[in-house]
Amino acid sequence: MANPVLVATWPFGLAAVRVGSEVLTDGGTAMAAAIAAVSHTEADPEVDSVGYGGLPNSAGVVQLDAAVMDGRTGHAGAVGALEGILHAVQVAEAVMRDGRHVFLVGSGAKRFALEHGFQEQDLLTENSRNWFKEFQRTGIKKDFFDTIGVLALDTHGDLATACTTSGLAGKMPGRVGDSPLIGGGLYADNEAGAAAATGVGEDILKICGSFLVVELMRQGRSPQEACQEVVRRCIRHQQRETSTQCCFIACNRQGEIGGASTRKGFQYAVWKGEQDSLIEAPFFGGEF
Repeated sequence: MANPVLVATWPFGLAAVRVGSEVLTDGGTAMAAAIAAVSHTEADPEVDSVGYGGLPNSAGVVQLDAAVMDGRTGHAGAVGALEGILHAVQVAEAVMRDGRHVFLVGSGAKRFALEHGFQEQDLLTENSRNWFKEFQRTGIKKDFFDTIGVLALDTHGDLATACTTSGLAGKMPGRVGDSPLIGGGLYADNEAGAAAATGVGEDILKICGSFLVVELMRQGRSPQEACQEVVRRCIRHQQRETSTQCCFIACNRQGEIGGASTRKGFQYAVWKGEQDSLIEAPFFGGEF
């Protein structure tokens, strides 16, 4: 029997892994734990980059992206530019379980959600409305990229990953970053490991970041080594004087974990051995 592990991006990931840990200690699956963890963040109005209270796009609309992947089966589901549905990650799971498709977007994703019993609601809060008014006045976007991504290893030795985000604040309507794209924002394969990404989605997408982390683990790299190599790849590929923030977390079936970022400031949460902690990731580019 494996020792269960949870890894999540950013400091608010601590609350997420605590919720997910309850699922794992009750014998739940890695997928159930990962979804429970990110669903908690989706419902937290204090996290303005995810779910309820997420900052809207340039039209004042909250559009959510989410995905899940099961490392045991290889099955995956995702939604992009989903409006008016709080738990985008649960819709992504429903897409996976439905099995006809992997990725639904926009009005099609919303229609699917409503047909599967999800309730429509206003995702704007007073804070996010006030931010949009200021954005309309100044045009200044918020320079943070706080996707919640979670990796889970259950007692059966199975891996799963889930992520969800409201994306770049003030983005173009219809913009989709790396988060819901399998291989970009997340990837899981029991044979090698699981990984998730956060940061500037456009740059993560260009190197298939999470898939690359997992493939490096398949070749024998540790989770930490794999994350660091992909961060270096990100920096080389950007070819800029100052790299954008791209961050990765990883976990293998042995319960080894890793994390790294292009720039200073990335922290990730870990629950392991019935204890949780926040880890400052090594960075290989510059400071904010």
